[in-house]
Amino acid sequence: MLSRKQLLKLGSSSVASLMLALALNGCVVKESTEAVGDVSGAALDAGSVESGEITVYTAIEDDQIEGYLAEFEKAYPDIEVNVVRDSTGIVTAKLLAEKDNPQADLVWGLAASSLVLAEQQGMLEPYAPKGLDKVKPKFRDEKNPPTWVGIDAWISAFCVNTVELEKAGLPMPASWEDLADPVYKGSLVMPNPASSGTGFLSVSALLQLKGEEGGWQYLDGLHENIAQYTHSGSKPCKLAGAGEFPIGISFGYRAVRQKNDGEPIAPVFPEEGSGWEMEANALIKKEQIKPAAKTFLDWAISPEISEKYAEGFAITAVDTNVPVPDGFPADPTAQLAENDFAWAAENRERILAEWTSKYDGKSEPKE
Repeated sequence: MLSRKQLLKLGSSSVASLMLALALNGCVVKESTEAVGDVSGAALDAGSVESGEITVYTAIEDDQIEGYLAEFEKAYPDIEVNVVRDSTGIVTAKLLAEKDNPQADLVWGLAASSLVLAEQQGMLEPYAPKGLDKVKPKFRDEKNPPTWVGIDAWISAFCVNTVELEKAGLPMPASWEDLADPVYKGSLVMPNPASSGTGFLSVSALLQLKGEEGGWQYLDGLHENIAQYTHSGSKPCKLAGAGEFPIGISFGYRAVRQKNDGEPIAPVFPEEGSGWEMEANALIKKEQIKPAAKTFLDWAISPEISEKYAEGFAITAVDTNVPVPDGFPADPTAQLAENDFAWAAENRERILAEWTSKYDGKSEPKE
């Protein structure tokens, strides 16, 4: 496990073994009945809230983590943060595989729908972080205290390489419907929803926007135009930026970041609405809960770090004075498609099984 300035990459090929571990792991955690503060059913480690060592599972983008954690290190130099980072699907599988022997102390910036799954498995400890009253109601679990709290929203977007689009003589897409036009055959890359949260939020949004029957019919047509499904939500945009494909289905932060870095990328937010997810945090239920884990969760929704989130995300759980980043819609909230997180969590495995049976043949090899 690596320190706060390093990232431990979990290979995508580990998913199968992780799920096998879930089936075979027979270790049972004995829970304390002692209540401490506002954390019930778990004992707190002895020690200071401003010192110690914690393990954090996250799906936050590689190029954001170090900048965020630099702020935490300044505030809490005596807390060592070990970061385990990968795409949403991989982190979710690892988390669930460790249900009976949890290794993480907390989760930071994982899809809210993944945390709903963990909550349904009884893996999360309710905790109300300091500053919870500043979090918008739709960005937190409704229970009091909540089991998860959001920090920002990421929304689906198309990364269009304008140079490659012109070379291929293709029209600029404006909607999901446009992407199913046969003119784009072989021109699209999209994340695999079984390994990428961005892939899942796009598939979930389409099934909700069009109804399940219409949604699967649409995905059948879209599949004809897909050249490859990737195991990373940001990779389609990176591939488009490198000129390998004209269009990558990805998410807003990545599209806008690459455009503002000078790449020939036009971020396109689909007319029907963008699929979206919350990056959210939670405390893991363990026999001993470290005070430093609660300190991290307090910091993770503070105004200071929320301003850092707002530099890359148009929608944050805590309001800030940071303007909407250039390249996003002027009213990003209006861009959000309807999203039933409970439905997405409850139907996740069924959706992924059907998607895999239909389309997985075009997925890139797992590393």
